[in-house]
Amino acid sequence: MKAGIVAKGHAEDLDRYLEIALRVLTSRGVEVFPEKDLEGRLPGIRAQYHRRELPFHVDFLIVLGGDGTLLSVADSSARAGVPILGINLGFLGFLTEIKKEEMEQVLLDYLEGKAFVEQREMLEVSFRGQAHLVLNDAVINKSALARMISVRVCVDGQEISTIRADGIIVSTPTGSTGYNLSAGGPIINPMVSAIIITPICPHALAQRPIVIPASSEVKVNLVSGEEVYLTLDGQRGEGMEEGDRVIIRRAEERLLLVRPEGRSYYQMLREKLGWGS
Repeated sequence: MKAGIVAKGHAEDLDRYLEIALRVLTSRGVEVFPEKDLEGRLPGIRAQYHRRELPFHVDFLIVLGGDGTLLSVADSSARAGVPILGINLGFLGFLTEIKKEEMEQVLLDYLEGKAFVEQREMLEVSFRGQAHLVLNDAVINKSALARMISVRVCVDGQEISTIRADGIIVSTPTGSTGYNLSAGGPIINPMVSAIIITPICPHALAQRPIVIPASSEVKVNLVSGEEVYLTLDGQRGEGMEEGDRVIIRRAEERLLLVRPEGRSYYQMLREKLGWGS
């Protein structure tokens, strides 16, 4: 078995948790493949692959960091079909849900076939002839100093509205606790099959978030706006021009996410959002 390791390079106590991962993996006869950026951080192990190509050469991936670190390999991991163990060395960690003190036990459980692996739906985002995978969201928004933009939103060929706003978020249920939540969108359990469309600071207060079936196709046309950008999972971005169209639909690929046993989604929400504390 082969394990890949991806990490946030300046995470606090990173070397300690790299050492724990290496000890557990090697004791079980697992080959370890750190990403290129970790060259020299694991004694005696050469880093052969860059982050985005690493999932295609291993059987599973350990991510040490925050949600941003996990999102940076979500698309390639989904395409490769390899599970991710997300160890939270960051702040909130909705995706990197495994606490660092749980890391050793969850890793052992996974290697012994006892861990719970959850499938998360993703979106396919088509723009200018290229298709991209996202786990959280596709965001169309203006730059900090630009004026409000105007976008026409259609679902399954039917126009919903032309929205004047700072932007629009199209997200998965997994991404509902990300930018969508900050923009006033609903929290959706990741096991619900849906797509969420959330305006960012809309000009008309009647334009509210809407939840649609995951089988829907969403088309967003940029009607007007300067300095407008399409951002995918907060990791990749591209400038847009008036007349550009983005097509969003449910992807065939799923992300395989290893979760700690005995902790429900609602317990995770209580812990991360401070509900009932």
